[in-house]
Amino acid sequence: MTTTTRVLIAADKFKGSLTAAEVAEHVSAGLLARRPGTAVTALPVADGGDGTVAAALAGGFVSRTVTVTGPLGEPVRAEFALRGDTAVVEMAAASGLVLLPPDEFAPLTATTAGTGELIAAAVDAGARTVVLGIGGSATTDGGAGMLVALGVRLLDATGRPLPPGGAALRELAAVDLSGLDPRLAATRVVLACDVDNPLTGPQGAAAVYAPQKGATAADVATLDAALQQYARVLGAAAGEGAAALAQSPGAGAAGGVGFGALAGLGAEFRPGIEVMLEVLGFADALKDADLVVTGEGSLDAQTLHGKAPAGVAAAARAAGVPVVAVCGRLALDEAALRAAGIERAYALTSLEPDTSVCVAQAGPLLRRLAEQLAADWL
Repeated sequence: MTTTTRVLIAADKFKGSLTAAEVAEHVSAGLLARRPGTAVTALPVADGGDGTVAAALAGGFVSRTVTVTGPLGEPVRAEFALRGDTAVVEMAAASGLVLLPPDEFAPLTATTAGTGELIAAAVDAGARTVVLGIGGSATTDGGAGMLVALGVRLLDATGRPLPPGGAALRELAAVDLSGLDPRLAATRVVLACDVDNPLTGPQGAAAVYAPQKGATAADVATLDAALQQYARVLGAAAGEGAAALAQSPGAGAAGGVGFGALAGLGAEFRPGIEVMLEVLGFADALKDADLVVTGEGSLDAQTLHGKAPAGVAAAARAAGVPVVAVCGRLALDEAALRAAGIERAYALTSLEPDTSVCVAQAGPLLRRLAEQLAADWL
């Protein structure tokens, strides 16, 4: 390759050490140090999890910050990204585990109200497409709090509104959708996520994920029964076929927010990286690229199941553009990498075997790694 090679850097964050934008910055610096004539374009990416809003902001979206209801009912400041009539929202910013005090969980009562308030704020700002990344939640309320924040009424047998949280859904007797924000009828809500769990059952939101949010075995049983009741009542209110959505892939994502959005908001469920590549304009950027550099903190078996590097590699391979990857840690063999469309991967641990040093010195190490990549490919 010549010194006029055009390189597109489309990497995710190195969790715990570098944002996606910082990864691009260090890779670019290393490439240009070794091959000064290279034309480098950075397009930080994300797959719908934490870092999704940051990637959108790095891609030209504008930051908007609002005060919403946190998972424990307290006010929190949450950021979303806006460009034109498209908003990118992270559920974790409003209803995430990261917002809980250390060692404090509320599996039965944590609410997604703030997520609904973030969606409303995005619509207030002019969004008519809302991309909702739904990873890292502290909640198992099926998105009930989100729907209430958007105007839905959830009532017990006496006609009283239910208190927040998943456990309260055991007492759900009626759902009134008449107060749902009418603007949502003209708003496309896209769930960006790769979780395929159903709402209930042994692979459901409560059984699989609630223990990570502090739930005991008894809590899991309570929450699963409550979500079953929620599916029946909301499903009946939302119309034909809505109840069956509870068993559709992704309904159990983020404590059941998937089902709440599908049944209550008419949302569509799409792979997170696919959505984000579309939103960020990856296809247009790819047209000018001779080589794509992707990556994330750990390239492992999970990478192959919808994570950002796999999505980037698949899109680039379809366009006939070769892909190499950078990472902190590499746990895939050469055959698995090639099957994913990645020609070669460069790991920080090849330079520094101590992972704690890799985390602390990720930037300088990544620059050195990029210099090696440039020597091999440019």
